[in-house]
Amino acid sequence: MHRLALAAVSGLLLYLSSPGSGGHGLIAWLALVPLLLATRGLTSWRHSALLGLLAGLIYHLPLLRWIMVVLGEHGGVATPVAALALLLLALYMSLYLALLTALLPLLTPWGTPPDRGRSDRLALLVMPWALPVIWVGLDLLRSRLFTGFPWQDLAYSQYQFPLLIQAADLAGHYGISFVIVLVNTLLALLLSRTQPRQGFPLPMLPALLLPVALLLYGPWRLAQLEQDALPATMVSIIQSNIAQYDKWDHDQQTATVERYLELSRQALAAEPELIVWPETALPFFPLEHKLFQRVEVFAAGQERSCLLVGAPHRERDTAGIIRYFNSALLLSPVEPGQETDPLVGIYHKQHLVPFGEYIPLRRLLPFFAPIVETLGDFSPGPGPTLLNCNQRRLGVLICYEAIFPRLARQMTAAGADLLINITNDAWFGPTNAPHQHLSMAVLRSVENRRSLARAANTGISALVGSDGRIRQATALFVADQRSALLPLPAHSGQVSLFTTGGHLFAPGCLLLLIAGIIWRLYVKLRSSKYQL
Repeated sequence: MHRLALAAVSGLLLYLSSPGSGGHGLIAWLALVPLLLATRGLTSWRHSALLGLLAGLIYHLPLLRWIMVVLGEHGGVATPVAALALLLLALYMSLYLALLTALLPLLTPWGTPPDRGRSDRLALLVMPWALPVIWVGLDLLRSRLFTGFPWQDLAYSQYQFPLLIQAADLAGHYGISFVIVLVNTLLALLLSRTQPRQGFPLPMLPALLLPVALLLYGPWRLAQLEQDALPATMVSIIQSNIAQYDKWDHDQQTATVERYLELSRQALAAEPELIVWPETALPFFPLEHKLFQRVEVFAAGQERSCLLVGAPHRERDTAGIIRYFNSALLLSPVEPGQETDPLVGIYHKQHLVPFGEYIPLRRLLPFFAPIVETLGDFSPGPGPTLLNCNQRRLGVLICYEAIFPRLARQMTAAGADLLINITNDAWFGPTNAPHQHLSMAVLRSVENRRSLARAANTGISALVGSDGRIRQATALFVADQRSALLPLPAHSGQVSLFTTGGHLFAPGCLLLLIAGIIWRLYVKLRSSKYQL
């Protein structure tokens, strides 16, 4: 029973370390300790997996409670069905933690009962490295399977602590998760020692150097960034705070456009080079609607400000099929007397939200159809497309795309000087999800050493420097506009180690995990052969 209680405590601590939970991000550095102590000495992988599953459910059920709002209030799904969807998603996410604890007695000496001898020494030597490798490998697997759902990996709990996340430019947010799990493992090892009076365990010394290096790297990197004389650009973000039901009301379309234009006129006082409106800020197909002319007139009449607008878009392909896209349109000023089209670029969202923007296996899952009825079933865009504003190249991430490191990295590698995240988080309602979504966008900025402008319909909108520091942020559910001077890279070829090769750290962990599993199977088969 005490093992179950310890696992439950870990689940609660993991949740309290997450953004928007009312807890504190630093809790993550010890949240796994109770679970590790609960699994210490368990030789049965099944029992160990059940403890991980329990911790995972207690963690993920409140973490993902926004699913009820998305499906129930906005998707038209009955409450029991929405609750079932939450349970199934939480169960799926918990399976990874269950798999982690199941692998402990199979791949590490953690399942060997402490015997005041060899197992203690072996655990001290192996566990600090084995557990983080397994954790990161499984995180990467979760980001790829079934189109991927890497929501709230452990590193995102640290987004408000710039000193602790600077190393993301080396190995990505996975590197931060690695160190967090390593520290948890070291604490669990110290608490589970059978001979605590023997002094400091020397086998742990190499593992201790990594968190020390993380603590030293953060201040050094921040000081270096402050010393660099980097170019900068003024960016304004617009948050209209239009309710989801009003957003798609035909009678509200004119008021919606006017609200955005009024907030943008206020933002002009800061003399921005770029004004950013949120995802689907225009609740119609712009190129087919007369209201878009008002937006074009505003954009064309500026002296220096480009305007990035989120909107649905549709076009007919070569086969005559009409395809729908979730898009971002860039408009630029037009010289007086010229008849140039202010629309200079368009980006189509690449990574769509399953059950939100398209329905996998639609015939088998018809009850999810109301979620996408408003806008239709979207098609993915062709790939990374940079938009050019005043010689600045913009890498746009629409909503859900900000949670995938690969997309931001590809944009940066292609030459993006500034990352833009536009989103409509009104779907989430007054839950923890807007805080969680913001935390993931912040890490994209640090990983690639690119400033990021985030415009959200109902919040949280924010302007983030390339060091991950939030320069300006709005409150939830208020109409607002914010401006800030964001640093740019000295040249487009100036990229982080993560962008050029550090992103291979997580695949390396996954390969090590797979190799460990294969080796364990080989040893088991070999021992079975000799027994025969």
